Amino acid sequence: MSDETPRPPFVYEGLDPAPEPKSTMNEVSTAVKGTVNRVSSVIEAGRKPGMPLSVLSNVAREAPLGSLLIAFLLGVAVARRR
Repeated sequence: MSDETPRPPFVYEGLDPAPEPKSTMNEVSTAVKGTVNRVSSVIEAGRKPGMPLSVLSNVAREAPLGSLLIAFLLGVAVARRR
């Protein structure tokens, strides 16, 4: 027999240790990386055959001057409304 009594468990003031503070640059960097990933995935999905970006790139490839004219006219129309 031993005279040692079991020690009680440590008592913590909180359940979790205090989180390490993140720097603002790390938070901004993480947010920008997440946004870039989401935007690039949306663009890749739009480039699949039959999707709008695929159709638009095919039209621009086949008739670049016509596409430029249409883009210019749309820009003029939008600018006049404002």
